[in-house]
Amino acid sequence: MPEQSNDYRVVVFGAAGVGKSSLVLRFVRGTFRETYIPTIEDTYRQVISCDKSICTLQITDTTGSHQFPAMQRLSISKGHAFILVYSVTSRQSMEDLQPIFDQICQIKGDIQKIPIMLVGNKSDEMQRELDASDGQALASKWKCSFMETSAKMNYNVQELFQELLNLEKRRMVSLQVDGKKSKQQKKKDKLQGKCSVM
Repeated sequence: MPEQSNDYRVVVFGAAGVGKSSLVLRFVRGTFRETYIPTIEDTYRQVISCDKSICTLQITDTTGSHQFPAMQRLSISKGHAFILVYSVTSRQSMEDLQPIFDQICQIKGDIQKIPIMLVGNKSDEMQRELDASDGQALASKWKCSFMETSAKMNYNVQELFQELLNLEKRRMVSLQVDGKKSKQQKKKDKLQGKCSVM
């Protein structure tokens, strides 16, 4: 099947067990599974609005192991936007993202125009090795956006994908189709200008 040019491709990277699949499944299907099942590579599709027409958000959930460098390079070269996930319970999982970020820079060149989100997942866990300030510091160094999420508690999952699309400056992409706003977006619009505790 040939690639459709109106696909918007998002690639999710991170070490094994940080919750990449959990984030994607929570976003696409609204589900969460407690058991860990290693991923080689899965692709999920969701219809989104793109330049006032409809296109497909294609999310590639990559392997957490380093056994498939050619697949990783291919995912980077085809990707339009990237989500780099670590677990707040593992400093090593954050350090594991550096070579992936370096490879994105090497393959994509000028990354200032490429949406990249650094994501600290498992924010519901008590046994933290990393604070939000650690993620913010790395995001500042990489000049990318940062957000903490919990796939388990469905915290900031929808917001993560919407924020990633908001970073896209080359074309208009949105989770809304036909100008319909999601319940969360309506709620957000209502809260616009009001303080909220994060």
